[in-house]
Amino acid sequence: MSGELLLAVAVLGTLFFLLASGLWIGITLLVVGFVALFFFTPAPAGSLLASTVWDSSWSWALTALPLFIWMGEILFRSRLSEDMFRGLAPWLGWLPGRLLHVNILGCGVMAAVSGSSSVTCATIGRMSMPELRKRGYHEGMAIGTLAGSGTLGLLIPPSIMMIVYGITAQVSIGRLFIAGFLPGFMMIGLFMAYVMVWALLNPTKVPADDLRMSFGQKLWNARRLIPVILLILVVLGSIYGGVATPTEAAVMGVVGALILAGATRTLSLETFRESLLGAVRTSCLIGLILVGAAFVTTAMAFTGLPAAMANWVNGLGLSPAGLILILTLLYIVLGCFLDGVSMIVLTAPVVLPMVAAQHIDPLWFGIYIVLVVEMAQITPPVGFNLYVLQNLTGRDIWTVTKASMPFFGLLCLGIVLITIWPDIVLVLPRQMVGR
Repeated sequence: MSGELLLAVAVLGTLFFLLASGLWIGITLLVVGFVALFFFTPAPAGSLLASTVWDSSWSWALTALPLFIWMGEILFRSRLSEDMFRGLAPWLGWLPGRLLHVNILGCGVMAAVSGSSSVTCATIGRMSMPELRKRGYHEGMAIGTLAGSGTLGLLIPPSIMMIVYGITAQVSIGRLFIAGFLPGFMMIGLFMAYVMVWALLNPTKVPADDLRMSFGQKLWNARRLIPVILLILVVLGSIYGGVATPTEAAVMGVVGALILAGATRTLSLETFRESLLGAVRTSCLIGLILVGAAFVTTAMAFTGLPAAMANWVNGLGLSPAGLILILTLLYIVLGCFLDGVSMIVLTAPVVLPMVAAQHIDPLWFGIYIVLVVEMAQITPPVGFNLYVLQNLTGRDIWTVTKASMPFFGLLCLGIVLITIWPDIVLVLPRQMVGR
């Protein structure tokens, strides 16, 4: 075990030193893999690096990633959030909490077409925050609902994190998308239930309903939701119905987003260029991380460290629930320092063998890890949604963090629920296989 311990120290030392130096995470992973191979195995590090980079960069499943990112970038620059606010708000005045639920449902709808947590949070927030402030809603709860619900962009398909996990763990991306539906609706329900309880306990902090309309007027305003609902049906319905692969659905999503932006007169040459360049930048960043992660996975396989770690964990006699508890605590700590993609690809080579040894379904684990990454989006100091909301509201990071903490707790509750009842995740994919 001394050899494995020395290897672990060398790998972790190299990793943390390079990350602290400010080197890109993708390059850091490539260097860590090279160090592990060159110093601890007789394997040819150079040729393995070349073959791994090539093998991990031509995957057909990987083509869905930049397309879904581009779709989100297009919609971010459209009038989608304004239309959703006007379409949803008249129907929610009777609920305790009233327009605070627009943040939750709006983020849920946006999550189903963007695939990105930060895009979801920013798109809904830039429309709803001024409206909620103008009507006198409690600012802390408005920020909290945005912070928590913005994370739904990672859970409700199409999700960029699901694509990253599916490629890393070699799990069907289509089945991951389907598995995310019920947990996504569950989290929307938990967020809305919390807001209703809070509103009933704090009635003076919720202003009176000022959007009273007749049923016909509500229906007329709801027409604004039709384009985005059609886009969701085209993208996700084609995957669930077996008509299209995730990549083909992503192409239809991009075309639909361009049509939607054009119909709302927000598509110009400049916005088209900005959306395309934004998608290229994000895709290249994630692609480099995935390549580095693939090389680290190969290097770890040659060193035997993942198998040794899995055997060590098995020797502890942990139950599957015990392992999940330890991993949750580990990911909460990592989420304070790393972004979601880095968390997944850095830990996959070591964690996935442990999960397999405990006979935990890799599909279920994919949804679990997305939920944990959602938690990382609202934990300082690198929770990205916190900085999005800081820019939107002008408040300091600790004020935003404090407002987000109840929703962090609800995400923890979500993990407990899918652990106790794993069918929340697995029932829809089983039906998909049964077709």
